[in-house]
Amino acid sequence: MTWTRRLGRGGSASKFLLLRSFTANGELVRAGKYLDRYDVAQLPAGTKRSFKRGLWLTLGVLAYIPELFVVLFGICAVPSALLTTVLWQFGVNDTTLLGVTLDSWWDVVRLAPLQILLGLGLLGWVTPALARGHAKTVLKVLAPTADQLEAARLNQRVEELTRTRAGAVDSHGAELRRIERDLHDGTQAQLVSLAMRIGIAKQVMADDPEKAAKLLDDARDGAEQAMHELRGVLRTMYPPILQDRGLAGAVSALAARCPLPVELRVAELGQVPAPVEAAAYFVVAESLTNVTKHSAAGRVDLVLERRGTELYLEITDDGIGGARINEQSDLLGRGSGLHGMLHRVEAIDGHLELRSPIGGPTTIEVSFPCE
Repeated sequence: MTWTRRLGRGGSASKFLLLRSFTANGELVRAGKYLDRYDVAQLPAGTKRSFKRGLWLTLGVLAYIPELFVVLFGICAVPSALLTTVLWQFGVNDTTLLGVTLDSWWDVVRLAPLQILLGLGLLGWVTPALARGHAKTVLKVLAPTADQLEAARLNQRVEELTRTRAGAVDSHGAELRRIERDLHDGTQAQLVSLAMRIGIAKQVMADDPEKAAKLLDDARDGAEQAMHELRGVLRTMYPPILQDRGLAGAVSALAARCPLPVELRVAELGQVPAPVEAAAYFVVAESLTNVTKHSAAGRVDLVLERRGTELYLEITDDGIGGARINEQSDLLGRGSGLHGMLHRVEAIDGHLELRSPIGGPTTIEVSFPCE
């Protein structure tokens, strides 16, 4: 290793030893960076300070004193030797090198190079060794235990499940209200009208068979319309096409019905749980609907494939962008559908990511666990 690299390493070690943080996580981050370990685990929020960590943070200043002396001597040795030599030449009294008062040129020639070499040695070798030892001690003393990390992970998982399950309950309630509204305003109204037509036809059949026949024809048309609307409501609960053609076939059908050209790439999906199939189907359906209504796009790229234990879905359009996930629709009617989509995905432990800069393109990436 060249002197330049050696001294550069000594400079970074000096910086590490001189600058201190008085929090455990601050020290862990500094130690990890110095050792080029950027995966150092920090103490989870709310972790109680142990006696060992508290003792280190409180009494660690005692270790700081000898380290500070070594660092400062290594940094100041060379300029101090040069300055002392110049001052002694100009007749300044009581000049010293290495604590020895200079009385002759022999003292200067002998002690100045020795102080310079000692300073360079401290800076190039001793200081980095001290810094490495200090950093390793910090990681050993202050790092969280495996039990603490596991407890923090479980707490985070509980919070995540609480949030996603609450969202799922809200979405389920909204879905039930939508189904009730669709049945009340659509199918129920059709059935009431159907019953009235049949009743009137029964009353006038004897006196006016022609009118009764027309009413029965209207009732038949109403029954067909009611069945059509009822099938539409059922498709929003669990599309029959998933049972008949599987997820790949169902997504292909959605792409074929989309008014925009869809570039569809479907790989081998393997065995996909029914809840994941339904969620993926509705994500594709909602996404294509949003693209058609709001994006002003010219085309859509859709990727559906299996990645290990996950089902991966990506939908990209070349529209105007600017999509956001909001609980309420914006002035253009956008956002609430994406919010419901997010709840549907998170309810089965999936992950949804939306990227939609102003001007486009818009990309929705979704991954579902399949185990």
